[in-house]
Amino acid sequence: MSLSLEPAHHPVSQRSRRFRHGIGFLFFSTLSKSVTETLRRIKALLYPNYLANAPGAYIVRTKNDASLSIEDVCAALKNRGGFTGNYNDLVEYVKRFFDETAYQLCDGFAVNTGYFSIRSNADGLFDKAGDIHDANKHPVSFRFRARAPLRARASRVVVEIEGLADVNGYIDEFVDVATGAVNETATPGGQFSVAGHKIKVAGDKPETGVYFVSADGAGLRVKVSGHLAENAANKLIGVIPALNAGTWTVEVVTQYTTGSAFLKEPRVLEFAGELTVNSNTE
Repeated sequence: MSLSLEPAHHPVSQRSRRFRHGIGFLFFSTLSKSVTETLRRIKALLYPNYLANAPGAYIVRTKNDASLSIEDVCAALKNRGGFTGNYNDLVEYVKRFFDETAYQLCDGFAVNTGYFSIRSNADGLFDKAGDIHDANKHPVSFRFRARAPLRARASRVVVEIEGLADVNGYIDEFVDVATGAVNETATPGGQFSVAGHKIKVAGDKPETGVYFVSADGAGLRVKVSGHLAENAANKLIGVIPALNAGTWTVEVVTQYTTGSAFLKEPRVLEFAGELTVNSNTE
């Protein structure tokens, strides 16, 4: 009598095979699918549309939160992003990276970080082909361009409309003429250009004017002195006063309104963004 050494074969029901197949398919399909991250909402307000030939009654402007420093972003990477290295080393490395990036940009290279690219740009007009570059007439600025990964994330951001903005006047844009930066920096001693609605500085009260206000809670408020090169309802041009390094915002205090009469009391128009001042330059 012979004994079979082959393992016993136990029949598996068709239902059991389907169940195991289904579990396996679910497991591997779960691994293959990426999880969509829910991003925080961006809040915005609606403003009347005064642009010629532009469809729509309102334009949308986001309400900017406080800007984050390199230290803030590195702290988030440490606490939320899973970075396990030394925090102080991380801050130092990131700062060195941006220092080198700035050097390469000023040396004529464009820089592509994957999420955004930056390139240098020369502005201004030349009278003759043989004219040399004048830093005041032909300032060098830098252009920022979002790349595909950043645009893909932006497509998942939800914009929450909080209603109509105060249409008595608003500041829409701040341009640091020295650097060409928009809503980002302010260079003491350089020109600024402010665009908005009903921002003309007018009135008989001494407090009317353009102010730079510290955004770090120090309570500093510096008034723009001298004559504004342009003082119109939709645009102001002047010189940025001496400011300490830090974060600042802008206020316009005015009694301006439509018509020839002034408001009885000045109103304060606040810029929603924050501006970085790197040094105090007379």
